[in-house]
Parts: sequence; C-alpha cells; structure tokens
Amino acid sequence: MLENSFGMLFYLKHAKNQKDGLRYVYLRITVDGKSAELSTKQLWSPSNWSIDAGRAIGNKEDSRTLNAYLDTLSSKVCQAKKMLIEDDKELSAEALKNILLGKSSETRTILEVFQYHNEQMAALVGKEFAPLTLSRYKTDLEHTRSFIQWKYKMDDRQIRDLDFEFISEFSFWLRSARCCNRNSAIKYMSNLKKIVLICVNNKWLKNDPFQGFKLTKKEVVKNPLSRAELQRLTEKAFEMDRLSNVRDIFLFCCYTGLAYVDVKQLKRTDIVSGMDGDLWIDTTRQKTDAATRIPLLPTALEIMKKYEDDPLCSNRGVVLPVLSNQKMNAYLKEIATLCGISKTLTFHIARHTFATTVTLSNKVPIETVLKMLGHRSLKQTMIYAKILDVKISEDMKALKEKLRDV
Repeated sequence: MLENSFGMLFYLKHAKNQKDGLRYVYLRITVDGKSAELSTKQLWSPSNWSIDAGRAIGNKEDSRTLNAYLDTLSSKVCQAKKMLIEDDKELSAEALKNILLGKSSETRTILEVFQYHNEQMAALVGKEFAPLTLSRYKTDLEHTRSFIQWKYKMDDRQIRDLDFEFISEFSFWLRSARCCNRNSAIKYMSNLKKIVLICVNNKWLKNDPFQGFKLTKKEVVKNPLSRAELQRLTEKAFEMDRLSNVRDIFLFCCYTGLAYVDVKQLKRTDIVSGMDGDLWIDTTRQKTDAATRIPLLPTALEIMKKYEDDPLCSNRGVVLPVLSNQKMNAYLKEIATLCGISKTLTFHIARHTFATTVTLSNKVPIETVLKMLGHRSLKQTMIYAKILDVKISEDMKALKEKLRDV
C-alpha cells in the first residue's frame, strides 16, 4: 500500500555550543505524519537562506554548489522511496533515513552473510552436517575473500554487487589463479550459490545472478580394480608392515564398500550378528547420516580377524588401524607400483571396486548395492555402476548363444 503523504524539507538548525552565525543544514523526511531528520553536514548563513524554498539564496558559486548538493540528496530520497515500493517493503521516514545513512538491509555484505552461514553450519556439525562439509564452506569463504581483494581491491562487497559478471569472473579466477579443475570449481560455485539463494529469499538481492550460469560437472571416468588386479593385490607379499597394513585396509573396503572416514571410525561394537546368524557391519555413514548394514564377505572377515590383537585397535576399540587419508593415499601409490597396477590408486577406488567388480558384475541387484553403500537415491549409486568390459563380454556371449539357437 502506498503512503498517504510524503514530504521533504531542508532547514537550518542551531547546533549546541555553536557561537558563530552559521547553522547546519538539516533534512526532514515526513511519511504519513511521522518524521525523521538527519544532518547534511553542511553549514550556511541564515541571512542567505530561504525558509519557504528550503534552499540557499543568491547566484554565487557557494550558493549554487550547496543547492546542487541538496538537489542530489532529494533525488536520493526519491530513489530510496522507489526502491522500497518496488521491493514491497515498508515505506517510512525512518526506513528512508536508514538507506541514506547506509544502515539498510541493502548494505549487507557478501562475506558477512557467508560468515554467518558458516557459523550456523558449525553449530549443526554432527547433527545435520559433517565436519568435511563445513571445511569446504570455510575454504570457499576464503576463496571468495581472496577473489574480492584481487578483482576489486576491496575487503568486501555489498550484496547488491552480486551479478552475473561477479559469478563468471569468480569461476574463471578459481580455474586460473587457484588452478582448480572444472569439477572443484563447480563445487565452490555451488556453495556460493547457496549463499546467493539466502540473499534472494530474504529479498536482499532482487535477482539470482546464477541465472544463465551453468553448473555442469565434467563426468569423471572411474577406474575400479579389475578381478585380476584385485587378485594381484590380495596375493602380493610386502616386506614393510606399513604397506601390508594399508593394503589390508584398502582390501577390506573393496569387500565392504566403506568410505575412508567410515572405516576409520568403524568400531568393534559396529560388528553385529545379522538376521542370518552371520556377522554384519551396522553403522551410519558420516557423509549422509544414512544407516548402513553390510554382510561381511570372507575376505573382509579374514582381514578383520588379523587385527583382533592389534594393540592400537584394542586401545581405541576400532576394527582396523587406519592412518590419515593423506598417508593412506601416498602408500597406495607405492603399492600400485609394486603390484604392477598402472591405475592411479586412491582410497576411494576401493568403494568403486566394491560397487562394480565385487557386487554389480557378480549380478548383485543395484537396489541391494544402494543399501550397502548407504545411498539415499538410485542416482547416487548409478555413478558407481559403470558397466565393466567383463560384464559386456558375458552379456554378449549369452546373446551369441541365443542367436545360435534361432
């Protein structure tokens, strides 16, 4: 609803302890009979002031300069009034004054909103978010801060400065100056989009600057271990215990599908007797907080039994002596070389190997694999369910037999 009345008036006001004849020029804004006033910080003589016009008298340079300044302030008040009406916000004298003084919600800054979001997320770590998720948002906040300093030579930018140019330039900066690959850059951009949507939903930002910006990840070809490579890894004897231990933990995940963080936190109390009388893993995935129940295959049982008397495992009550992810991946590279495996071996390959080589290629239904991986949707599982050459070969052999019988 529009206001019933609106007015502006410039007038001279005597300040406390002011001894000379000059007065400060004030602006009074009135909306629906309620007023708010603010100083223009300009001094002027009452003898050269028109009370009726609310302007300086005369054609001298100082009079023209003051009047031009007051005209500019009047235009800013009208612009602020238009903005409040267009944004469907309450129109009041105080709201107009706050906009002129830079105290409106429009002056929220990008990093301020980002930081507040991260503080809220930190309070929910362990309840709704994993620590790794918070870590990614903290990293993205620092990337955003560095980009603003690099691009605009400023410590922060106002929310209204978030536009398509900001988004596209930030994406380019991540891939060039920060040397992020496409998918990593997209992850950071997706995090920023969440912050942008907070601003849009709160009406701090009129339009979504991501409109028209594509957040499409490049498909990454996953290379799980083949049956032959898995066998080679299993049978390899290592002289160093550290390599043998890492190999065992990696193999355990190849036969259970556990991610690094989940096997690291796997406690002995998470091994339970299932409805079939066999041992199962009964735990919760840290990443998705989804329940995971996995029957233990013979190879996994053998590895688990091997570390029953391990002092480190006994003291911590864990199943396996898992090192840091960085060390595990470093040792896996050594292991791959010693086993003659040319693929880039990382710990996450174990999860892919379980999904493809161990389960799907052995005709385990994808719905069952979904449950064991702790996924919430089939779409997640399909990422792992790439058809292996051996499966294609088996299917085509079956087709050949059928064609022979025709």
